[in-house]
Amino acid sequence: MKTLGIYIHVPFCVQKCRYCGFYSVSCDRGLMNEYVSAVCRNIRRYADPARSIDTVYFGGGTPSLLDNLQFDTVLSEIYRCFRLEADAEITLEANPHTLFFDKLCKLRKTGINRLSLGVQSMKDDELKFLGRLHNAECAERAVLAAASAGFDNISCDLMLALPGQSPERLAYSIERLTLLPIRHISAYILKIEPGTPFDCDEIKAAIPDEDVAADLYLSMAEMLCERGFFQYEVSNFAENGYESRHNQRYWRCEEYIGIGPSAHSCYGGKRFAVESDLEKFISSPVQPIYITDESPCGFEEYAMLRLRLREGLDLRNTEKHRQMLEKKLPPLMESGYVNFDGNVISLTSKGFLMSNSVIGYLVF
Repeated sequence: MKTLGIYIHVPFCVQKCRYCGFYSVSCDRGLMNEYVSAVCRNIRRYADPARSIDTVYFGGGTPSLLDNLQFDTVLSEIYRCFRLEADAEITLEANPHTLFFDKLCKLRKTGINRLSLGVQSMKDDELKFLGRLHNAECAERAVLAAASAGFDNISCDLMLALPGQSPERLAYSIERLTLLPIRHISAYILKIEPGTPFDCDEIKAAIPDEDVAADLYLSMAEMLCERGFFQYEVSNFAENGYESRHNQRYWRCEEYIGIGPSAHSCYGGKRFAVESDLEKFISSPVQPIYITDESPCGFEEYAMLRLRLREGLDLRNTEKHRQMLEKKLPPLMESGYVNFDGNVISLTSKGFLMSNSVIGYLVF
């Protein structure tokens, strides 16, 4: 039986960032305790002592607002209900301003062994524009404190195509980040999410156009490669051996269970999601879900997700579609968007930049 991943959505935030479209609510200590009880109740709902768990991911929101006892409670429930592997990757998303050395030491003792820090930039004016509650110095202190507390697997988020972000300003953030003891960087081009404060004409007019964003993306990929962070997915770069094992589940169509309001799952032959309603999640005996896909991981989805990875799509695993795919390759190869070794189609850095268009052309 294949291993399983668990995603826990922690919806609490001190302050919602101006660009964020994820489901979150204000921080409330009373609700947090009720939320943790509901998480444990739902872990028991999916319990399978014969099933091995090799990745756990606390996402949000701001998961690091939970205290160490609450993390210990949730992880202990997972231990009781599944077979948590000894080398399981257990990731916590965290905002730098919520971390300090004593808390980090206690988090490490709970079993959390990977941190994903929402740094976004090492320029204070860019952080202020994004509505972050930390500055660059705070981010640096958090990374160094985490390393001192025993975390060897630290990832940082980086945001591209911010208003006024020149190649030199982006290079400054990359250089300052990669001098820190981190192993992984997730880099995203700023996207205007509907209904967020950034969804307005003023911000849309201020962000760089597609050509500038493309130049920033390609220069970032080159800089990170020079510093030992290879691109293994459209938006993710890591030192060898430090790729996100949990996120790779998504791109490889492997099973995972999502728990918490707005969490998604691919489990039992279906994709489903939890309603984005904390009160309903807490009050319901079983988290309220709705089906998003009755038969996931067909050819189109499988190919689309595999092509997001540097390792690419192996046509030996989809011989039925080989002829169709090979016919479409010549113009993409001539334009420098894909590589093809006779069996595996993989995107180049230029192809990753245009991944939606390239994958759409190839697969659909």
